[in-house]
Amino acid sequence: MHLDIRDIYKDVKKYMGQEVILQGWIRNHRKQKEFGFISFYDGTYFSNVQLVYDNKLKDFEQIQKLHIGSAITVTGVLVESPKSEQEFEIQVKDIILEGDCPEDYPIQPKQHSREFLREVAYLRPRTNLFQAVFRVRSVAAKAIHDYFQDRGYVYFHAPLITSSDCEGAGEMFQVTTLDLDRIAKSGKVDYSKDFFAKKASLTVSGQLEAETFALAYKKVYTFGPTFRAENSNTKTHANEFWMIEPEMAFCDLDGDMNVMEDMLKYIVKYVLENCKSEIEFFDKFVENGLIEKLTKLANSKFTRITHEEVITILKNADKKWEFEPNYGEDIAKEHEKYITEYFDGPVFITDWPKDIKAFYMKQNPDGKTVAAVDLEVPGAGELMGGSQREEDYQKLIARMKELNMSVEGMEWYLNLRKFGGCTHSGFGMGFERLLIYLTGVENIRDVIPYPRTPGNCDF
Repeated sequence: MHLDIRDIYKDVKKYMGQEVILQGWIRNHRKQKEFGFISFYDGTYFSNVQLVYDNKLKDFEQIQKLHIGSAITVTGVLVESPKSEQEFEIQVKDIILEGDCPEDYPIQPKQHSREFLREVAYLRPRTNLFQAVFRVRSVAAKAIHDYFQDRGYVYFHAPLITSSDCEGAGEMFQVTTLDLDRIAKSGKVDYSKDFFAKKASLTVSGQLEAETFALAYKKVYTFGPTFRAENSNTKTHANEFWMIEPEMAFCDLDGDMNVMEDMLKYIVKYVLENCKSEIEFFDKFVENGLIEKLTKLANSKFTRITHEEVITILKNADKKWEFEPNYGEDIAKEHEKYITEYFDGPVFITDWPKDIKAFYMKQNPDGKTVAAVDLEVPGAGELMGGSQREEDYQKLIARMKELNMSVEGMEWYLNLRKFGGCTHSGFGMGFERLLIYLTGVENIRDVIPYPRTPGNCDF
C-alpha cells in the first residue's frame, strides 16, 4: 500500500509487518560490502525512516550507486528495529530510481551555514532545519486562521495595491506603468497618465481598509503580505513580510489587549502541541530552553503598564543605559529587555506619547498621549502593536492637519466616523517576528521562504 511517512508514525503498530510503498528522497546513504542503509524522507513528517537492504536483492549493485538527493520509490516491509533509538525500519524489497542527483548536489549530509543555504534557498527546505522552520510556519498560519474563524471573525483580503499610506512614513514601493526612462529625461511625472490615474504603491498595512469591514461585520482580520521600502539590513527587517491585523468594532483598548493576549497564547499552545518534533529539534540545536520559554509564555499573566510608568522604572533602575530613557520618547531594545525581565513575563505598554505614534490612534484626554499599546515579550522585545482608533471625526481631521497629511483621497476613511461610527480597535503582528520567537531562528531571512531585503530579490 502507498503511504506517507506521516501515516506510519501516526500508527506504527497498524502497519508493522506489512508491505508498504513510500516515495521520497535520499538524505544519506551508508554503503557496506554486503548491505546498506538509506536515510529516507518524504517531507510529510519531520523524522526520517531508515531503509535497510542487503546483497540478496537482485538490484543490490544498482541500489548501492544511488546518490544523496535522488528521488526514489521504495517497496519494503515495516519491521521492528534492533536499534533502541528507533522503533522501526523498512526492510527493502525493491527501489525504483525516479530522479537521479549528481554527486555535486549542494545539500550533502554535513553542517551547512545558514548564509550558504540562503544562496541555494530553493534547496534549503530539504535540510532538517528548514523542514522544521517551514512546517512551523504552516502550522502557525493554520492556528491563526483557526483562532479567528472559530470566534466569528471574517477573513478580509486587504488590497496589495493602494493609494493611501497607513503609517504616514512614506516608505512605500511605487507601482507604475509609466516609462521611467522618458520621465528621467523630461523630469516630469503625470500621474493622470499612469495605470490607476493616480500615484499608487504596495501596501504597508491593510488596517485602514480592514476598519471599513469591521464597521460592517464587527470582527474581521487580515493575514497577508505587506511591503516596506525601508533600507534596513537588520536581522528583524525585510521588505516583504506577512502581517496579521484584526479589527474589532465596539472594542476599546482593554478589549484589544484581551484579544492580543488570548490569540498569542492560543498560537503558542497550538504549535507546541502540533509541532512537537520540530520544537524539540529547535530546543536542542537552535535555542536551548525554547520549550520552557514558550510554555512559560502560554501560562503567563501579561502585565499592563503605561509608557510613563515604564520610563519611571527605567530611570530608577540601577543600570547604565546605552540610550537614556526619556518621557515622551520611544524606548530602545535594551529597555524592552529590561522591562520584561523586571516583570518576569510579557508586558503591555500603553498610553504612548502621541508625537511618536500614527495619526489614526485615539487621543487621550491628557492631550499628550494616545490609546496605543505595544506587547513586549521576553527574549524578543516588541511582538505586537495596536491601538484604539480615533472615532471622533473632528479630532481625526485636526490630527491629520497637525501632521501635514492631505485629507484629499482619505475621505472614505474619515467618513467612517460620520456614517455610524463607534469605538473600535485593532492590532498588528508581523508573522515572521512571531516565527522567530517560536523557532529561536533569529534572522528573518531564515523564516521566509524567499526573503526580499535591500539588494536581494533572487528566486
